[in-house]
Amino acid sequence: MKRIYVVGTADTKGEELAFLADAIAAAGAAVVRVDVGTRGATVPVDVSNEEVAGHHPGGGAAVLGMDDRGTAVAAMAIAFARFAQFRTDMAGMIGIGGGGGTSIITSGMRTLPLGLPKIMVSTLASGDTSPYVDVSDIIMMPSVTDMAGLNRLSRTVLHNAAQAISGMAANPAPPPDGKPSIGLTMFGVTTPCVTAIADELRSTYDCMVFHATGTGGRSMEKLADSGLLAGVIDITTTEVCDLLFGGVLPATADRFGAVARTGLPYVGSVGALDMVNFWAPPTIPERYRGRLFYEHNPNVTLMRTTPDECRRIGEWIGERLNRSQGPVRFLIPEKGVSALDIEGGAFFDPEADAALFEAIERTTQPNATRRVTRLPLHINDPEFAKAAVAAFLDIASK
Repeated sequence: MKRIYVVGTADTKGEELAFLADAIAAAGAAVVRVDVGTRGATVPVDVSNEEVAGHHPGGGAAVLGMDDRGTAVAAMAIAFARFAQFRTDMAGMIGIGGGGGTSIITSGMRTLPLGLPKIMVSTLASGDTSPYVDVSDIIMMPSVTDMAGLNRLSRTVLHNAAQAISGMAANPAPPPDGKPSIGLTMFGVTTPCVTAIADELRSTYDCMVFHATGTGGRSMEKLADSGLLAGVIDITTTEVCDLLFGGVLPATADRFGAVARTGLPYVGSVGALDMVNFWAPPTIPERYRGRLFYEHNPNVTLMRTTPDECRRIGEWIGERLNRSQGPVRFLIPEKGVSALDIEGGAFFDPEADAALFEAIERTTQPNATRRVTRLPLHINDPEFAKAAVAAFLDIASK
């Protein structure tokens, strides 16, 4: 039987944990009360903090009985993440917490499959939630008042949260239509290309397009690692620029890692590698003063990458492509890599592009499954999109 896991620190939030679990049970769902506190529970629970702590690599002693609360919370977060990812009877998870509890519980939620209901009722839900949500589908629900005993408002908030998680668990999303899913990366300056590719493949594939803003690439790779993608068409690899040169929409060092680990069919390109993203002009680092910029909007400023930077980008990408044992086709559009990098455009720079292309070709080691191909096209030319589709269909059918 699938059950809703109700998680909290039963040493400090016991009253709220019990109320929430009872409200979910009253809605007709089976519940499991899980304690992730670092001290003794004040209410009955189904899974003790000792059991959760035992999942830490260092055992329960690495979590419980510590004098330093910060160390204990960090250790419990590790233990709960390992505990959560091995549950097979979960219909959903809901957590309650302040700062420590939110950190612990969301560490476990982030290990759960995308699509499984997850709600975190938190005192931190109205601020910057990115450290807690990351690239998962956690719903952050503000508690409004602090969780220091039940009151009129907290009862209402917790009741609503109980109804939400109960409804999600009782009415799961219908199964997909059976078409395999592929991930695609897009930026505004590569939209014509990626839109054309998705239009061409949509009758055969479920096309998931990700905005290449750092979190977009990570989300796509999380799906790949989770076994939910049948292939990747990574036209827009611009997040690498921000990673290497301090932009505000960076990839992580694990960009391309999921492709290497899974061996999925992969078609990549150099979309928007002509730019590093910053916020409004006053936020641009002093070391970049005097560079070529383009104001995308009042809050986003783009910086053109130089030949030396493009050379480094190309080498970085090539080294990671070499790690993949699956089929790889990397396409180079010789006439420009973005809507700005076109003859007469603000970022048109054949020298920088040449350095990028040469570095990718020089670094990437071709073999029977890995190939770099130059095309006398702009990235947004319809013919380039057709070439990307053809390349993907070729390797996906083998």
